[in-house]
Amino acid sequence: MISVQTWSDAQLLWDFQQMRHDPQPCSVGIGLGSHDLGVADATVNLYQRGMFPLILFTGATSRTTRDRMPRGEAEHYRERALELGVPASAILVEPRARNTGENINFARELLAERSVEVSSVLLVSKPYEERRAYATARRLWPGVAIVSASAPMTLSEYVDSMKDPRLVLDMLVGAQQRLLIYPEQGFMISQEVPDSVAAAYERLCSEGFTSRLVPAK
Repeated sequence: MISVQTWSDAQLLWDFQQMRHDPQPCSVGIGLGSHDLGVADATVNLYQRGMFPLILFTGATSRTTRDRMPRGEAEHYRERALELGVPASAILVEPRARNTGENINFARELLAERSVEVSSVLLVSKPYEERRAYATARRLWPGVAIVSASAPMTLSEYVDSMKDPRLVLDMLVGAQQRLLIYPEQGFMISQEVPDSVAAAYERLCSEGFTSRLVPAK
């Protein structure tokens, strides 16, 4: 059983991770690969609303996706976008990235190779990784305007869609840890974390939601 306090702490992390940017037209939409095919759906929805003329999906595989997405996250995202009516000519695939930093760097390289001029990016991620994606892109892609987006879902709706509450809480804790430690390692910009969020993170760690933490250096 997951306690009321634990859900309350998870909600604090969930709310903090979401940037609440208003989607606006950008040069390109980049869908960050993951276990969640909903990222592809959210990217397609924004494309169909005219927010960008080109989609770039980026992602290889990970321990959570190698079984369900054997051809690679970006390729499965592409297939989903084609099913939803996006023309193949409007989709680029970057199949090598294995973390958020590589997502950004490899996507940037591919767009340069294709001579795509980029002044702004609509960055589409899982709902609980908007802030992490934004902070990473700001650090690694200076001079480009970054807008964060994700599927509009509540924490409860997302847990129901994933059918694995513990995995979602572990992922939330892992995303929060990276916001705390990655700025010092040069992977993302630093952002102020409210005391209430920091305390919720510590409580969740103490309760064992730690499978997605990176080892301390």
